[in-house]
Amino acid sequence: MDNKNKIEIKNLNLWYGDKQALIGNNINIKENKVTALIGPSGCGKSTFIRCINRMNDLIDSVRITGSVLLDGKNIYDKDVDVVSLRKKIGMVFQRPNPFPMSIFDNVAYGPRIHGIKNKDALKKIVRESLVNATLWDEVEGRLNMNALDLSGGQQQRLCIARSLAVKPEVMLFDEPCSAIDPIATGRIEDLIHELKKDYTIVIVTHNMQQAARVSDFTGFFLLGKLIEFGETKEIFENPGEKATEDYITGRFG
Repeated sequence: MDNKNKIEIKNLNLWYGDKQALIGNNINIKENKVTALIGPSGCGKSTFIRCINRMNDLIDSVRITGSVLLDGKNIYDKDVDVVSLRKKIGMVFQRPNPFPMSIFDNVAYGPRIHGIKNKDALKKIVRESLVNATLWDEVEGRLNMNALDLSGGQQQRLCIARSLAVKPEVMLFDEPCSAIDPIATGRIEDLIHELKKDYTIVIVTHNMQQAARVSDFTGFFLLGKLIEFGETKEIFENPGEKATEDYITGRFG
């Protein structure tokens, strides 16, 4: 695979107070590919992806060492503007978290914050984002409806549209399907497959079948450490580490 590395993570460590949650992790994330992170609960997967857009900065007791390079630039350098970093790296959380406002205003929120005030420009962005999140056909005539009245699966796609509206380069998904039903899950998986044409995607999932279905590369985490990383087919069919094999075959986790 000749894709360039979009993100290069080198010797990444993280502590919550005295407790080390991530231990010396190295991983290269390829551009326009889907990278899945699997592993048992509490092994550091969510903490790890929150390092990629500096969400852990919001927690007082956190200390981080190592580097996270986005297109060759360390996002932890002093001169990095975190707001513009998070514009480049969108994030979708485990539970849908639409704002308590209209569907339109949810999607237009980010572009407005970044200075787009023109109504026609906002309408275009909202439509494009909803189309790209495969939600437009379902809400086209209801853009003034409160987003909280949508179904769980629709709310999650709205959150994806909201992230897409600010034109990110990378999308982080932290267990995006764990709170929604199987049909909605299928839609989100299809959507991820479409989105990788334009975005670099990292997904944390507990669902190994999901990792096998949607990802090009898979990393297995255990106790804060990346145990094994490689092409998804290889990891699932021929894992190099016994711990990976044990987890994938259901012996623990």
